[in-house]
Amino acid sequence: MSTHSITLNYQQLLAAIREQELISQRTPGSVKLLAVSKTHGPDRVREAWQVGARDFGENYVQEALAKMAELSAPQSATPGITWHFIGPIQSNKTRDIAAHFDWVHSVDRLKIIQRLQDQRPAGLAPLNVCVQINLSNEDTKSGVDLQQARNLCAAVAQQDKLCLRGLMAIPAPCTDPLLQRAAFRPLAALFRELQSSYPSMDTLSMGMSDDYAAAIAEGSTMIRIGTGIFGKREYPGEQS
Repeated sequence: MSTHSITLNYQQLLAAIREQELISQRTPGSVKLLAVSKTHGPDRVREAWQVGARDFGENYVQEALAKMAELSAPQSATPGITWHFIGPIQSNKTRDIAAHFDWVHSVDRLKIIQRLQDQRPAGLAPLNVCVQINLSNEDTKSGVDLQQARNLCAAVAQQDKLCLRGLMAIPAPCTDPLLQRAAFRPLAALFRELQSSYPSMDTLSMGMSDDYAAAIAEGSTMIRIGTGIFGKREYPGEQS
């Protein structure tokens, strides 16, 4: 994919997001676009950065660390990038996640909360955390149910090296906009409820390429899109 294609894709997506904000009577600019760069090399990340992308989502720790190293090298530095870990979290990867990422969207166990807290380096700002909800109770997806999410949010809020920022979900695939909105609605309701208890909660990470319009209509503040920006995967994903 050429720089022109990434530029065009990114600009068209931003325009579509702003249009959906208007349609849904949302505050202009209130929805952030997270560029999902997993399985795309550092050159594509750099191209997206050049057209204004600053938030990048990764699923695989080793792949992400290699990109971070290349993009921070003096000859190719891309300052201002915020790195988001959005994949399932294996216990043996928490040290690298805690040390190198700015955000984690996929926290779903007390054990992971404690490991991230213990392993976040003292010199870094608190790690921004979203608790992942499994909206459709799918065995193949990470996440907790809505009731468990309350307990996990309380646990995150008690940590001094973590900052509770919000909730994340990946609902089951669906092409009906009304059903998409219905799937997102309980998550949005829980988010609003928890905001009254946790002032730091400001992020509802829901919506991808096929359902972001419904997600915005239901209150999403961050949508996650990869192929729509970068095109087809450059290489298969590794184990996280």
